[in-house]
Amino acid sequence: MDTPRRTAFNRAFGDDLFARYHRWLESAVGPFPFRLAETPLFVTPALRDQLAGAAEEIVGSLSKPDTLAALKKAIPAKYDAPGMGELPDCVQVDFALVERPDGRLEGKVVELQAFPSLYALETLEADAWNHVLSPLPGLECDWTCFVQGSRTENVEWVRRIIVGDNEPEEVVLVDHEPERQKTSPDFVATKRLFDVNSICVTKLIKEGRRLYRDSGGRRIPVRRIYNRMVFDELAVKGIEPPFDWRDDLDITWCSHPNWYWTWSKYALPFLDHPAVPRTRFLSDVTTLPEDLSRYVLKPLFSFAGAGVVIDVTPDVLARLGDAERKNFILQEKVDYAPAIRMPDGSGVKAEVRVMLMRRPEGGPRPLMPLLFLVRTSRGKMLGVDFNKNLTWVGGTVAIWPC
Repeated sequence: MDTPRRTAFNRAFGDDLFARYHRWLESAVGPFPFRLAETPLFVTPALRDQLAGAAEEIVGSLSKPDTLAALKKAIPAKYDAPGMGELPDCVQVDFALVERPDGRLEGKVVELQAFPSLYALETLEADAWNHVLSPLPGLECDWTCFVQGSRTENVEWVRRIIVGDNEPEEVVLVDHEPERQKTSPDFVATKRLFDVNSICVTKLIKEGRRLYRDSGGRRIPVRRIYNRMVFDELAVKGIEPPFDWRDDLDITWCSHPNWYWTWSKYALPFLDHPAVPRTRFLSDVTTLPEDLSRYVLKPLFSFAGAGVVIDVTPDVLARLGDAERKNFILQEKVDYAPAIRMPDGSGVKAEVRVMLMRRPEGGPRPLMPLLFLVRTSRGKMLGVDFNKNLTWVGGTVAIWPC
């Protein structure tokens, strides 16, 4: 990691510094329904470039026509929406930070998803850290979260992808009860940066091939959906949208919903890359590994870690019938390194989400790394249930000097 900056940060750290960061961010997006970590992730250029490069190579591999054709078989017939383009608008590749034999850090893939993430919120988190860090000794510089280019250029890039050629009021961020989602601060940030409103999927109005939303008695056409709907959440809650996913609607998507199925954990067994641990469909495993403790069991189509089994045993696998086994992968575990050092010397594990976005102009590199979301943990897994009553855990952002 960036040891000099980490040392300077830890020397300056105190409750007041974190409080200033927290206040700045809450003044921008309101209260947080999830825990914010007390620190950013200070990333060296070498690690930044390794993570960004691996993510871009993985996405490039998945973009090959033969691979795409095989992956599209994952789309359930009842969810197969028309209008799927050649590539998704948004892609997330999650890396565990692990220690190499030479002591340096590198990323190992734990998951990927062609689904929007917290592009707007991470931008404001970086703004907040820049505000509180730049006056501190050893940290006096302008801090950025963007892999390349200025803040202005990158915000415009994201705006062009989310809004497209439409008026902002005709674009909506759609989720189920967005105000109740843990990601609601990002919805506020999206409105602040791009003037795009959020709406519950149940409040969309369908007339023929058109969708509309009501705004104070005024019916506004919906031309583009910034799609934040998670299929398993809708299914569990019994939520039916006011349209059939197979309807030929007069709208565009960011990202098209079919990519939720196509570039997901389902894609991991198709990848052969140094940053991707060995992964197989459980239905293809005829002989179990001798040491199951080195593997993790993951459902193919779930979100936010739901259904993941860390302690895999033969009994756990035996309870899965043939019909269920095809919906799981068995993946080699990765050992998270104590990548972040707290002021007291304790280590904190980190998972870095490389957030890619399609370039509006296309070109030979149409999907490019934009910024890094970070989640930290001191528990057995990432997530609230494994980090109760612990500090320096939660959500944050990776930053480096401009």
